[in-house]
Amino acid sequence: MSTSAVCHCPRVPSTTSPICCGHLKAIGSRWRILPPGKIAVIILAVLRHDQRLADMAGGNDVSESTVRRWRDELIGLLAAQAPRLDRALKKVVKQGGEVVLIDGTLIRTQRRTGRADRRNYSGKHRSHGLHFLALTDENGRLIWISAARTGRTHDNTAARHDHILAHLRGAGLVALADLGFRGLDNDVLDPVIVTGYTATRTHKLTPGQKEANRVLAVGRAPVEHGFAHLKNWRTLTKLRTDPARATQLLRALLVLTNLEVDR
Repeated sequence: MSTSAVCHCPRVPSTTSPICCGHLKAIGSRWRILPPGKIAVIILAVLRHDQRLADMAGGNDVSESTVRRWRDELIGLLAAQAPRLDRALKKVVKQGGEVVLIDGTLIRTQRRTGRADRRNYSGKHRSHGLHFLALTDENGRLIWISAARTGRTHDNTAARHDHILAHLRGAGLVALADLGFRGLDNDVLDPVIVTGYTATRTHKLTPGQKEANRVLAVGRAPVEHGFAHLKNWRTLTKLRTDPARATQLLRALLVLTNLEVDR
């Protein structure tokens, strides 16, 4: 396959190439069969279009195992550049932000046979996959993504595990969230997780509550754009890897996504 027009943004290959060069210098590698720029473009083709490693290897006169090694190296290098949660929030504050958007998403995986894969089944999405929690700024730019968890993980469970409330309070930020996060923050006087109102059988929403839900929905809309940009990488169509590698992959794609969005 030709590796031209791999990415919509030329900044992505031009940024990843120096990362490859720096890594080769750090490990003392004096020679590779292809230059770092070409390697970066090949791996970006694998990630963007979910190209088979064997096809990319054959088209570039290298072995499939070589392309696999390049892919794993570049993913690891990019994932290392993904910000930690505390640093991501501090950056938002430094840029004058007061609000972040939080949401959970399911990255679908290939279903394995047997009972071991039952924990990856999400009843909400009616599919097998891995659960990720993510934060964006108020414009929908991804700033942080969590480690992979089983598909049945609830958003609140993931948020508690990552100490989201403590990090938000420490940074002085508020997060807008959907109803899946109700019950996470019980501080009614000074909440850092803002969710909408829900009607019950005996209590209908007032006009003021409906308007508050509408305003919240408008404010939260950009978080979906952030996930949409991330899922443009077709390698996420059906993951075929373990949770640890999936975490590294998602964090690498977060870095690449922001390179595209910031162009």
